Amino acid sequence: MAFIRIEAVDDERLALFRLRERGLTTRADKRDDTGAGLFLAEGDLVVTRALEAGCEPLAALADADRVPEVAERLGIDVFVGGDEIRRLVTGLGMPHPIVAVFHRPTRPSPAALLARCHRLVVAERVDNPANIGGIVRNAAGLGWDGLLLDGTSADPLSRRALRVAMGTAFTLPHARTLDLVDLLDGLDIDLLALTPDPNADPINAVAEQLDGQRPRAILIGSERAGLSDELLGLAQGVRIPMADGVDSLNAAAASAVACHVLR
Repeated sequence: MAFIRIEAVDDERLALFRLRERGLTTRADKRDDTGAGLFLAEGDLVVTRALEAGCEPLAALADADRVPEVAERLGIDVFVGGDEIRRLVTGLGMPHPIVAVFHRPTRPSPAALLARCHRLVVAERVDNPANIGGIVRNAAGLGWDGLLLDGTSADPLSRRALRVAMGTAFTLPHARTLDLVDLLDGLDIDLLALTPDPNADPINAVAEQLDGQRPRAILIGSERAGLSDELLGLAQGVRIPMADGVDSLNAAAASAVACHVLR
């Protein structure tokens, strides 16, 4: 491997780092469990976690003056440049010491994820990448086994989600399905749906009633519409008691409370 100095911001060799989400990964790629498409890891921690998870690097751009140690472990030539070049190329106000483009890894099928998980988080219509990143970080940090997403929820390997999750997406397996209701209906698992409905059971009371030996799943919906009626119909409604005048937390914050109390 070699470090290749970049002096011009319009150097064509940096084209990969200018790609936005749709350029890195198409909709078809996101539906493909075999690992089609690319993702961009930002920062030495996220790059390190991607590499340690077995993801294959394609290209990297690092700080010419302070090349991070992980750059030497990538096994590929690494472009290096100053702060201004890296800022303009990546579109970040504060450029990271390293960014790297990786091939997307394979992921389990929904059925395989359900078979291996005892504690599962399910996201329906959570389309904000920052919320998905927060949910991933909370679930991984609090000992949950996996994340199941519907077809409209944001990508855990998107740039923003990876930044928020600090790379924990590589240790929390995730799967995607086009029909959550069909997949979850009839399973021998405790389904716990987060909802602001005042008639739902308080989360602490639910936690005390659960059988610790049975698998369970927390269901989290969008901040605008919440969970669909179809998914709510499969699950036990669970609410986080709130102060007067406030009906709910955002999806990421609610996931942290639920993952802690219901684990």
